Amino acid sequence: MSVQRNRVRQARAVEAAMKLVTGACAAAVMLSAAGLLGYLLVRGLPAMSWSFLTGMPLKDPPGIWPAIVGTFWLTVGTAAFALPVGIAAGIYLSEYAKRGRLTRLIRLSIANMAGVPSIVYGLFGAALFVMLLRFGLSLLSGSLTLACLTLPVIITSTEEALRQVPQDLRQASLALGATRWRTISKVVLPAAAPGIVTGSILGLSRAAGETAPVMFTAVFFLTGLPKSPFDKVMALPYHIYIMATQPVRPQPLVVWGSALVLVAGVSIVNVAAAAWRSRARKKVRW
Repeated sequence: MSVQRNRVRQARAVEAAMKLVTGACAAAVMLSAAGLLGYLLVRGLPAMSWSFLTGMPLKDPPGIWPAIVGTFWLTVGTAAFALPVGIAAGIYLSEYAKRGRLTRLIRLSIANMAGVPSIVYGLFGAALFVMLLRFGLSLLSGSLTLACLTLPVIITSTEEALRQVPQDLRQASLALGATRWRTISKVVLPAAAPGIVTGSILGLSRAAGETAPVMFTAVFFLTGLPKSPFDKVMALPYHIYIMATQPVRPQPLVVWGSALVLVAGVSIVNVAAAAWRSRARKKVRW
């Protein structure tokens, strides 16, 4: 009995220690995020004004409207190219692909793609879209490059979300006479939609904050707005990089204000996606 009690005490001590360690790690992450956000607010809020958000870069005071518009269109273009391909690939790997070496090789390749540095995607996009396909420095080249960067996240999140759907739902639908595709489109996809949307938003948020890929494929310092997919654009990440590293330093408010706008935009989209996901999950029952 004494040995058993000692084991129980040791198990409880380990449990308490792990709870303390994991809680401290979670608190450290939350404090770091809160500190970063607080610092951005302190440094960036003084720059916030209507003229700053809607003005042009070369005016006095300088504005960031072209960078905001360029970031928006780059993200929209990335979604247009990456979401259909990524979700379709995730559906195939989860619902149609047979288990075997080829499927494992495909999954391994996708995992490797997710670990490739973003600057490599930039060089790849410059070689393929800018030079070989002759799209030039343009919104189209930047969107395609960011779509390649985002695809691994979307494919993986789609596949994992579909795997979370119980097999009983598929078997019940098939037993009622539904085809496999009708089962996927009417039963599986609606149930997995919250996870798919979450992964897609995370991938697009990463694309919106990337500098290296668009540096080689899309961005330029402009005084106007893009009028077609083949025009150059400005982007907030590249604008922040240029403003912070040029020899003649601009006003610090411009740099920190641009950073705050970028973080705020990504945060608003993520919060909206999280709220929608929470409501959607409440409607899913299995």
